[in-house]
Amino acid sequence: MKIFKEFKNFAVKGNMMDMAIGIIIGASFNKVLNIMVKKVLLPPLSYISSGVNLSEKRVILQNAQEGMEEISIQYGALIEAFIDFFVIGLVLFIVVKIMNRIKDKADDVTDLTFRTPKNIQLLSSIETELKKLNEK
Repeated sequence: MKIFKEFKNFAVKGNMMDMAIGIIIGASFNKVLNIMVKKVLLPPLSYISSGVNLSEKRVILQNAQEGMEEISIQYGALIEAFIDFFVIGLVLFIVVKIMNRIKDKADDVTDLTFRTPKNIQLLSSIETELKKLNEK
């Protein structure tokens, strides 16, 4: 029963729910980014490079023989993976930058465009009162 109570406390505190929501959103976000790279960014690159399909680029070390598959270094797949990584990193950077900007505005008590959380308002009023006390 103690383990069940500990698990209940863990789940109720929101840690598990926050984590589950993050994983679900991350999986969906990954699908969007994969489609964006493979279906939106790579086709124009292929068009610009005279129809070259990066995923098919490879160096053949040994041709396929009877009973054996082709042995090759698929450098095109590596280039695609680097493009994926770059685009995902860039998009995540932009999302985090926007979220930080919104958070900074929400934490600023003087900015009335965003609702400031109550704990920040309380800390701001305490800071103001302490400044008044120190000036006396």
